[in-house]
Amino acid sequence: MQIHIRAQDGVPIYLQIVNQIKYQVASGRLKPGQELPPIRNLAETLVINSNTVARAYRELEQAGVVEKRRTAGTYVTDQRSPLARRERQRILIERIDQLLAESRQMSFELDEVIRLLNVRHTILQKSDGEGTG
Repeated sequence: MQIHIRAQDGVPIYLQIVNQIKYQVASGRLKPGQELPPIRNLAETLVINSNTVARAYRELEQAGVVEKRRTAGTYVTDQRSPLARRERQRILIERIDQLLAESRQMSFELDEVIRLLNVRHTILQKSDGEGTG
């Protein structure tokens, strides 16, 4: 699991951790049942206070992204839970909003953005199909 902290971002460090872990879970980089690093280890790796990592893990647990198993660590929850699905959808909506804002700034009409999405979708489906079989 890779986390990159940017102090100059203006985003609280615990929230950077939360957002990056949520993204890694939603993208499949972190799998259901996978254990997150212990709080102290991640804090040492990121050179931050353990309380910051503990707060991030608490936020993730409240969002249903991870579960704490007594004396056994913190694990990614089963993504089939409705809460985890809502979280993945929230992340996707955020990215769509960014795409629409950028396309508007570059003077692209919505119909052209949709056309480009369809083209990219077709290309990705074809490349996904090449690796199977």
